[in-house]
Amino acid sequence: QAQVMESGGGLVQAGGSLRLSCTTSGVPFAAYNMAWFRQAPGTEREGIACIYASGVRSFYVDSVKGRFAMSRDNYQNTLSLQMNNLQPEDTAMYYCVANVECYPQRIGVNQYSHWGQGTQVTVSS
Repeated sequence: QAQVMESGGGLVQAGGSLRLSCTTSGVPFAAYNMAWFRQAPGTEREGIACIYASGVRSFYVDSVKGRFAMSRDNYQNTLSLQMNNLQPEDTAMYYCVANVECYPQRIGVNQYSHWGQGTQVTVSS
């Protein structure tokens, strides 16, 4: 059974940093492109970053580019999202997603994508 689990969320002041982690089981992690999505209250889920299965390339939406950095360890089956200079508008539930389409301008999900339960990030001003 596929499982995706996020951790590392919390409360931080504006300008601070957090590092989210994602672990998987029951999926071929090293074969999957991975992504982070987020959803703020009253908004739709937004794909913010994705990384190739090999890890050689990653893409970010403009709102997080230069502040967030995604990495993966295909030996440990872990995915990370380093978030720096966090701002109140980054407040959202953050989701790790396995098996996505990863393009510079689009992150695609389908019925074969695997979602975690999410981890809450709250940034106070």
